[in-house]
Amino acid sequence: MTLRLSVLDQSPIISGGTAADALRATVALAQRADQLGFHRYWLAEHHNMRGLADPCPEILVGHVASATRNIRVGTGGVMLPYYSPLKVAEVFRMHEALHPHRIDLGMGRAPGGDRLTANAMKAQAFDDMEGFPRQVMEVVGWLDRTLPEEHPYATVQAMPAGLSSPEVWLLGSSDYSGALAAWLGLRFAFAHFINAQGGDAVARAYRQDFRPSLRESTPYAMVCVFALCAETEADAQRLATSIDHRRLLMAIGREFPIATVEEAQAYAYTDRDRTIIERERARAVIGTPDQVKARLMDIAGAYAADELMIITITGDYASRMRSYELLAAEFGLDPAQRAVV
Repeated sequence: MTLRLSVLDQSPIISGGTAADALRATVALAQRADQLGFHRYWLAEHHNMRGLADPCPEILVGHVASATRNIRVGTGGVMLPYYSPLKVAEVFRMHEALHPHRIDLGMGRAPGGDRLTANAMKAQAFDDMEGFPRQVMEVVGWLDRTLPEEHPYATVQAMPAGLSSPEVWLLGSSDYSGALAAWLGLRFAFAHFINAQGGDAVARAYRQDFRPSLRESTPYAMVCVFALCAETEADAQRLATSIDHRRLLMAIGREFPIATVEEAQAYAYTDRDRTIIERERARAVIGTPDQVKARLMDIAGAYAADELMIITITGDYASRMRSYELLAAEFGLDPAQRAVV
């Protein structure tokens, strides 16, 4: 099977711009990804973050799906501990009814922000992590009308009714979600861009332990990687200074809009800062299109991945879009040959 290529978008806010600018850039990039032949486009959930514009991917999914034609659109992901499983199922059944066979529901258990913000969203939401498997099973049960008869709300139906249902994914950056996805027979996406260590072993364990379900007869795994490419290696390294700057600030507890290249290059880096940047580079693939493709194929091979999802952040929206265009050309994407899962 041909390796599929997809996009994860955190809707980054560039220094000097606004959240509205970031959301418009998200729609523009989704439309271009659709034209280029990327397989799916996922939207992330973050709260109280000055550099990321999307706290509500469940809303943005509908807007992006309406602005595109063929690409699958979904969440990477809904932070499920905050929400009612029935409501999540209803929202995504609505999206599926409006955009049949194009909607993905990716779910995670991270807070998408700091603990204070998490408590403001829903106090004690993350105190009972053992409740997450139950929440996932309830979402799937309401999507597919497969809640067990003994469930106290088994007669409640998630509306609107329809003949198709969204794809369901579990997201993670450790072995927890991989093990749960295998046990429940769901698709699994590993966030290499968050944790570059050990994900290959998690993906192998997911495949080995996978139990077929009504949704999935075989395992299906995706690895999500930060990648940035430009026509020359020097240009790629120059563009990467913006994400280097952001990851440095995040590592020391500071969070701002994404610096432009000029701002990032002007920052007064200490030796300690440069050590942190070098450490964080393990989570990124940066270079020319052929260099980036070779490294991405190595990662996909190590994970035995069915699909690669690419997240790219630069200090301007044009270079971000150009990076995806270069990747599409290097991988030979063809929208007319877009595979359907």
